[in-house]
Amino acid sequence: MEIKRNVLLNPGPSTTTDTVKLAQIVPDICPREKEFAGMMKSIREDLVKIVHGKQDEYTAVLFCGSGTINIDICLNSLLPADKKILVINNGAYSTRAAEVCAYYNLPYIDLKFPVDELPDLKKVEETLRQNPDIALVYTTHNETGTGILNPIREIGALAHKYGAIFVVDTTSTYAMRPINVYEDNVDFCMASAQKGIMAMTGLSFIVGRRAVVEASRDYPKRSYYCNLFLQYDFFERTGEMHFTPPVQTIYATVQALKEYFAEGEEAKWARHTRVFEAIHEGLAKLGFKNVIKREWQAGLVVSAIYPDDKNWNFEKVHDYCYERGFTIYPGKISTTNTFRLCALGAIDVQDIKDFFVVFEEALKATGVIVPVIYNK
Repeated sequence: MEIKRNVLLNPGPSTTTDTVKLAQIVPDICPREKEFAGMMKSIREDLVKIVHGKQDEYTAVLFCGSGTINIDICLNSLLPADKKILVINNGAYSTRAAEVCAYYNLPYIDLKFPVDELPDLKKVEETLRQNPDIALVYTTHNETGTGILNPIREIGALAHKYGAIFVVDTTSTYAMRPINVYEDNVDFCMASAQKGIMAMTGLSFIVGRRAVVEASRDYPKRSYYCNLFLQYDFFERTGEMHFTPPVQTIYATVQALKEYFAEGEEAKWARHTRVFEAIHEGLAKLGFKNVIKREWQAGLVVSAIYPDDKNWNFEKVHDYCYERGFTIYPGKISTTNTFRLCALGAIDVQDIKDFFVVFEEALKATGVIVPVIYNK
């Protein structure tokens, strides 16, 4: 089967291999069969291995849905009665966590920082010291809207110092940047199959401490479908999801995990890094400016500022590239007009070189001056 290959430079879903795509073409099966439950058990164990967790201490719990379902589940499931959440917020995805807290009427502190700056650890510690009822600290590892990398190891250490658990949105770093739950002081992390493991959309997962999940049995129940303990308990008792799983996506995920381990953590991160460097090189050649300081970037997302050119039109540039097999993505900063190029997926340096040929053509075809200009 010949499948057209598109290079996705958006922050997910990511470019996949043909072998992952074709893994979905399987005989129909009822997901309550033992064979299928065995596949999900294997996936759960592999997901823990990726972040170097011990199987008796950490577990992976699978859910149907996009990455946002993980945010919902962790926040509504892991907060004890009469306790509070601290959201360390310097971007769109931590803002989403604060919105989840507000929708559930959960007690929370939205500790905001500028989207183009790192959190101030002194302010984080001061907030923890002044609020001994904080039981859960939450932040995003790589704020995908900007590409900034938050200091999770240091934040996790502070959370533990003050008796809180640490939950990290690793949707755009898991299986890309190496993560070690022990060294990074992570109690819970999360991702979706279409991101770092380069499978298909529809399957999300939370990796976290078994003891905390089991303790949450007695926490207030705020959701039925999105309750972490209920799903975990059903997996442990039956080997199955509580509700119907995304069957074909599970098959694709099994194949994607095989390919992840075949490539290896270090080699995969090295590939993403050289793609990231190639993106920077291409943007610099065309004169584009970054939003985030280079040393603060996660190595996966480059957020570039729109040029000051009356002919610049993101939609036109996007469409030109899209028609030629390359997808670029708008930014997610309310105060600055930006677009993003991402180093996710089954791509390498040659893909980036090919992209910049097309991207430069797009700029010239739409009348944008190259190298691009900025008024200040």
